[in-house]
Amino acid sequence: MPDYECWLLDLDGTIVDVEPRYRREAFEAVGDRLDRKFTDEEIETLWHGLGGPRSDELQALGIDPATFWPTLHDVEDAGARAEATFIHDDADTLLHALEGAVPIGVVTHCAPFLAERVVDHLDLDSRFDTFVCCSDDLGWKPDPEPVEYAMQQLGVGTDASGVLAGDGPSDVGAAWNAGLDAVHVERHGHDRRGQCVLADHRVRDFEELDAIAVGDSGGQ
Repeated sequence: MPDYECWLLDLDGTIVDVEPRYRREAFEAVGDRLDRKFTDEEIETLWHGLGGPRSDELQALGIDPATFWPTLHDVEDAGARAEATFIHDDADTLLHALEGAVPIGVVTHCAPFLAERVVDHLDLDSRFDTFVCCSDDLGWKPDPEPVEYAMQQLGVGTDASGVLAGDGPSDVGAAWNAGLDAVHVERHGHDRRGQCVLADHRVRDFEELDAIAVGDSGGQ
């Protein structure tokens, strides 16, 4: 791949993921409060953002996003979520390869009270040079503002050449809107997602980036 001045990555679904049992328990708690049961398919779709923007999916299910998200955050236990979170092997390998070679940052939609416990539990803090949680004030991917803020925090400036890697269309949009190259890692398959996500580099896992570096198209 090109020599970038910085690397930015999404967190959930890209670097780490959560065991299915935790997702089920969280949605059961939300369902109890909203008086609505969630199927396994609905849980996977909403948790991973399959099929399109999560708020659109919620509305299609007859659920008010403005009610759902605060309820989910209210029932989530940061400690339990951290205990149920694991690092993807290929992401671990990528971080080792990038460490010390280039500034590395994270731009995530994960709420700070959850992200901080996950990072602490998995001892990830020392592996990033900046960690940015999106917010109403800062903006949400695919808006470029949180990405540009992360680049400024890295000290490379918003005109630097860089890449943003993530598992969702919003990550690709954020990369392009900020003038970066985009890597989309498809961990669920196009059939499950219901769409093909375009990006500068499309891979099934980060190990395929080695093939791209020696001239493979990587599925573009």
